[in-house]
Amino acid sequence: MLSADTLAQGLLAAVRAQRFDETPDPMNGGQAIRHYPSIDLAVIAFPAGGAPVAANVLFSREHPQGLVAPPCPDFGTQQGIQYQADVQDADGNSVAWRPEADWAELPFAPLFGTGPRFVAPYPASLLKLMLAVGVARWTDLGHGGLDEAHSFESETRPLRDWLFDMLAVSCNRATSALVAWSHQRGLLGTEPHALHQLLASLGLPTLRFANTQPDGGWGNAAGAGVGQIQMTAWDSARLLWWLDAEAPPCPWLAPDAWRLSASSHAALMKGLNEQGLDIVLSSGSLAGLGRAQTGIPNGFHPRWLQPDGRAQVGEYSFPAAQRAAAEVHFAHKIGNTENYSSDAGIVRALEPGKRHYTVALLSNLGSRYAPDEVCASTWRLPQLGAAIDTLMKRHLE
Repeated sequence: MLSADTLAQGLLAAVRAQRFDETPDPMNGGQAIRHYPSIDLAVIAFPAGGAPVAANVLFSREHPQGLVAPPCPDFGTQQGIQYQADVQDADGNSVAWRPEADWAELPFAPLFGTGPRFVAPYPASLLKLMLAVGVARWTDLGHGGLDEAHSFESETRPLRDWLFDMLAVSCNRATSALVAWSHQRGLLGTEPHALHQLLASLGLPTLRFANTQPDGGWGNAAGAGVGQIQMTAWDSARLLWWLDAEAPPCPWLAPDAWRLSASSHAALMKGLNEQGLDIVLSSGSLAGLGRAQTGIPNGFHPRWLQPDGRAQVGEYSFPAAQRAAAEVHFAHKIGNTENYSSDAGIVRALEPGKRHYTVALLSNLGSRYAPDEVCASTWRLPQLGAAIDTLMKRHLE
């Protein structure tokens, strides 16, 4: 029977087996990464006919063998980890992940909790999941509608189209359009703004979306980005539990806690269900590369396939591929920059399989470690995704 300890030990073993400490780093002259990377990994399993089981493991230069976060009563707020916020320097650079970075000299600010320190890596475009939830809820509350037209930089589109592109193809322009809309409608703005209040009401205190700008700015150059926008794997996995219509009720919330309307929920899930960037824990977008490694065995969505076999996902083009047989559906959102890779979603086995779980990963293993220009990071990340899914298959089926 799967227990929290069994799951935690399985996740520790899965991360250790990838030998992330051997990842080549071009900033270290192509030698192995100088410091063990930061990896925040949470899984919540939903055994058929049984109670949910969860575990959160964390690795960093300060915890190279891995740290198991203390179990949370009713899967509630994590109090046993001292999360600290990522930092950028005065020039907008993510300085914590340089080979020569001395963490004793960096001004990490408290984010949440007490206990062993863990510096939470910037979530990259995984942050768009938070914004999508806020936009969907705000329309439910009457501050506009998903079918209304919204103009941004001379382009006018229905709000739901901006939302889909932000999630399914990780469009930064769509994100800026929705940030600007959120400022116009009062979802974002002066603290305490409404998005933070919505997330706090769901018991998710480490999900933070601060210092964005009325013109749509949300990155480092706008004064937001690294150090201002934060997520942790535990709260990301719990947000996905809350979004998962086939999961049991969230025990840390009151029965009358707010939910998205059916139409808003469907619009948000469409973007996750039709994700075109399988490049972090899953690797369907990368199957055409000669050294491709299998990740979570997700079915790559056919809407992105071109007649010649290539995949065209927004501005991203991937080579022709022989798509492997799918075992699961992975409704998810990824994030990727030079210094960060993240992925979080809901996994459901295709018939006759039974596994069902949410998974969230945040890391500083960005595209600087990628072996090919179309890869998000080292192949060790999809290999970790495959190892997690194998673990869940063994315990849930």
